[in-house]
Order: sequence, then C-alpha cells, then structure tokens
Amino acid sequence: MDRLLFGTAGVPHSSPANSTVDGIKRIKELGLGCMEIEFVRRVSMGEDSAHLVAATAAEEEIKLSVHAPYYINLNAHEPEKIKASQVRILKAARIGSICGAQSVVFHPAFYLGDPPQVAYETVKAHLAEVVAQLAEEGISICIRPEVMGKPSQFGSLEEIISLSTEIESVAPCIDFSHWHARNGKYNTFPEFMSVLSLVESRLGRAALENMHIHISGIAYGKKGEIKHLTLAESDLQYRDLIKALKEYQVSGLVICESPNLEEDALLLQETYLDLA
Repeated sequence: MDRLLFGTAGVPHSSPANSTVDGIKRIKELGLGCMEIEFVRRVSMGEDSAHLVAATAAEEEIKLSVHAPYYINLNAHEPEKIKASQVRILKAARIGSICGAQSVVFHPAFYLGDPPQVAYETVKAHLAEVVAQLAEEGISICIRPEVMGKPSQFGSLEEIISLSTEIESVAPCIDFSHWHARNGKYNTFPEFMSVLSLVESRLGRAALENMHIHISGIAYGKKGEIKHLTLAESDLQYRDLIKALKEYQVSGLVICESPNLEEDALLLQETYLDLA
C-alpha cells in the first residue's frame, strides 16, 4: 500500500442494509477505500458469512480490519476474565482472517489500581499467549492494541509501542483522538509529527508504511475521553494531523469513528487529497 485509505468504523449509515456485505459495497460507491468490521459486543459472524465478506471485499477492492469486542481486560485480576478476554481476541482474529482483514484492533486493559509497569507485564504475558495460539493455528493477522482515551485505561502511546516492539505480529492502532483526549495535548502539527517520529524511531519505517489509525471528533475532560463527536463539533485539528501524515508519507488505513461516519471519513479523505 503506497498511500492512506479512508473508511468507516462499521457499516456506513447510508448503506441500504446494515450488513457487512452491503457496507462494503456502499464504501465502494462512496469512493472510500476501507472499512472496519465492528464486533463490539460479540463475534457474531459465522465462517460462511466471513467467506462471502472476503469475496465481496476482494471484488470491490476494499481493505478490511476488525474490531474485537469491547469487553476485554488483559489485566483483569480474575483468571476467568483473562481467559474470556483472550477468547474474544482469538475469535475476532479467526473470523477476521477468513474475512481477509489485515488487522484486529482491541481495547487492551484497565490498570485497576496496579502500577503501570505491573499492568504492562501482565498484559504483555497474556497477549503473547494469544499471539502464540494464533501462530499455532497458522492464522496470519496483525494484532493491534489501541491507544486509549482515559488515564484509567492501559494504553498510552508508549505502552502500545512497547508491546509492538516486544511481541511478534503486534503493531499499534494509533487513535489520535484518544491520545489527545487522554492528556489534553497532542493536537498541533509539531505534536502529530512527534508521534510519527516516535513510531519510526521505535518500530522502523515499515511501521509508517502499514499504519492503522482511528480518527474522530472527541469530547474530553479531566478523566479523558467522554464521547465521540463529529469533526466540526470538536477541537481536533484534523487538518494538521492529515498534513503530518502526508508529510511523513504514511500509508495504511484511517478509520473514522465520528458519529456521522462516512461524512467525516469523506472529509478526511478530501483533506488528504487536497494537500499538495
């Protein structure tokens, strides 16, 4: 992939039906390039449906990713919750792989009062077990823990990049809106450039050539993320972000999570294409 592709988190609102196949076809009609399949509560898609999704995406030339269910905490204090979290990631990865998805994104953990370094080692160990299981099954898909929007959530930029350096087949999902909401900063062109510089210095140029990015408008307070907004309603300097991505010649997928989905995805794509 030699450029950024833009798409939606889930089926576009203007799709004639709320199915993944119809969503992919609508993405193509809109002139967008990718879509993230949202398994927000559970992985409800079967293998037959996944094969149909893969065929449709290939025919329409649309790139896919999947988002694992939200109920994941690899730092849970109860062994059964750890196991259930691992199972949810595995199910999303297995079906995502059949769909032809490049990546599976997930929210990794909460600190639950643990020191960040203790939580990091716990998350790393349990995530490594997931990656090992997928390798044993011969499933090749990129596992992407997401940068999270609240200080109570495991998932700082440094934590996500560090996991990506230590575990094979793990790479970041950089949610620039979450990172802004988490600390109230990282909303200027130099700050966006510094994030990309960090990715390159820690993970190499190849990471910038295969990035997975989330963008939306976002409301936030002292405890971080509150809710997603449209870009027009938020303070996110998305034009500066797109400028930084283009300056660094970043390639990969940009998934829009704004409430208006395809409208802001198209706005981001238009901004990207308009920049010289």
